[in-house]
Amino acid sequence: MYLEVRDLKKSYGENGSYVQVLKGINTEVEKGQMCVIQGTSGSGKSTLLNCIGGLDTAESGSIVVDGTEIVGMKQDMLSEYRRDQLGFIFQFYNLVPNLTVKENIQVCEYLTEHPLDINDLMQTLGLTEHQNKFPSQLSGGQQQRCAIARALIKNPKLLLCDEPTGALDSKTSRDILILLEEINAKYGTTMLIVTHNNSIKNMVHKVLIIKDGLIHKSYENEVRVPARELEDL
Repeated sequence: MYLEVRDLKKSYGENGSYVQVLKGINTEVEKGQMCVIQGTSGSGKSTLLNCIGGLDTAESGSIVVDGTEIVGMKQDMLSEYRRDQLGFIFQFYNLVPNLTVKENIQVCEYLTEHPLDINDLMQTLGLTEHQNKFPSQLSGGQQQRCAIARALIKNPKLLLCDEPTGALDSKTSRDILILLEEINAKYGTTMLIVTHNNSIKNMVHKVLIIKDGLIHKSYENEVRVPARELEDL
């Protein structure tokens, strides 16, 4: 199993402000799967994603990614884990405003010893003609494509996506989901996608629904709907 989470717990605050967000999460994801994480606001889905990504520190439990235990890992080792294993895509693109599209992607290209071919990647994501533009000259969808390219240039084994279509209209959302689907098929990238969009769960291999800090429901899709056929995005 590529990702295994066991009895994961996480809380914030203390005394009167103490809130336990994750109350004992147990789940697993196979290599190459696309997995959606759903739940209401405050249910713990983004916290789970951040713990897996080493951005939040779990209080107890276990997160094993490709055979490596993440919980309890020292900061320098966590930095190497994020650099070598992970790609991140967020709702807000976090592009460097004074760098071009190509330069934004190159920032992460320089972090890895075995990057993907940048020209091939830009071609795949429809960015070749925009490579010398700055983020302010791009549409929201083009900025998200750039953010995806920046995450993928490292050829990560695990791609963590937090509301990747949350700031996009329905047509652009579909285009981004089609791209993620194609990336999964082309590179075999394991993906965890946090989303409020109820339609996205139909295109992935596995669905996790979190409620009150616990896995409320977990299932795999026997029949997946292609991203281009999703409704109500």
